[in-house]
Amino acid sequence: MSKWTKEKANSWYENHKWLVGCNFLPSTAINQLEMFQDDTFDLDTIKKEISLASDTGFNSLRIYLHDLLWANKKSFTAKLDLVLDACSEENIKPILVLFDDCHRAYPKLGTQPKPVRGVHNSGWKQSPGMKIVHDLFDGSLSEKESSNLSAYVKGVLDSYADDERILMWDLYNEPGQFGVGEKSIKLLDLTWKWAREINPTQPLTSCLDGSVGDDIIKLNLDNSDVITFHTYEKDKLEPTIKRLKETQRPLICTEYMARQFGTSFQFSLPIFKKNNVGCYNWGLVAGKSQTHFGWETIMNLHDLKQKGEFIEDGEDIPEPEIWFHDIYRQNGSAFDEKEVSFIKKILS
Repeated sequence: MSKWTKEKANSWYENHKWLVGCNFLPSTAINQLEMFQDDTFDLDTIKKEISLASDTGFNSLRIYLHDLLWANKKSFTAKLDLVLDACSEENIKPILVLFDDCHRAYPKLGTQPKPVRGVHNSGWKQSPGMKIVHDLFDGSLSEKESSNLSAYVKGVLDSYADDERILMWDLYNEPGQFGVGEKSIKLLDLTWKWAREINPTQPLTSCLDGSVGDDIIKLNLDNSDVITFHTYEKDKLEPTIKRLKETQRPLICTEYMARQFGTSFQFSLPIFKKNNVGCYNWGLVAGKSQTHFGWETIMNLHDLKQKGEFIEDGEDIPEPEIWFHDIYRQNGSAFDEKEVSFIKKILS
């Protein structure tokens, strides 16, 4: 099957209220593997924090999956169903993300790393990871590993192709980022082909702004039913929207909101609303991923790991004076009550 027509994409978008939500990871998980694995799947926290998102006024979430989880697909889909049910109970429809080039390059199943104190996303894992992406491009990936990637994409999409609990599929987050480079284009191209073979009822996308390399961005532009993009810088938001409106397709900003860069809720939400652009800020509850610390803290990762600066289970999550992402603490209190009041008002 082929890309949706502009008419079909716009009709789909018009059938939804203004889509506003956040990128969601429960505060008790350091990454997408820890969120879904048997020993660390924390449904109570997931339900509590999805309810908090709903109370804030959000009607959607963006949730990352991971290809390694498909090794035990029965267990994984059972847990994903519980998450989707929790969303449905709160009238929230999520975007599900399949692959991701951001942050740590060598994912493994099992016990995940402890958070490094004060470091943004110290334990987030790429999917499938730089080595597999590069080996696929270079032609050295084993047939079994290549088959696993295909089985994951087709398997997940086929399992949920008609599932009304799901809003949309984001096939590949920021291909080319974190040194993975333009070799991501091979996996990205295959993923688009695998996804179109299944032809789910939900639209497909992969971001333009946020991806790396002209060929990668063009591939996403040529294939996305709905146009998605990432913008964290204040001076880029309105020009980006203006430029992407030329596609004549629905626009959704699937990542934004960095307070130090000026893309606060108070600045960004009125612009998104005026332009009818869906939007998903990064983060809800500050937790083990520590995305309330800024990107610059990643530069400290190696030194702090060498010093053993890890957050132990049960220990309070540290806070910077000004949060970068996220909205709430684990106890439900807001970083900024005025900010939350503003969000609730504009979404009411």
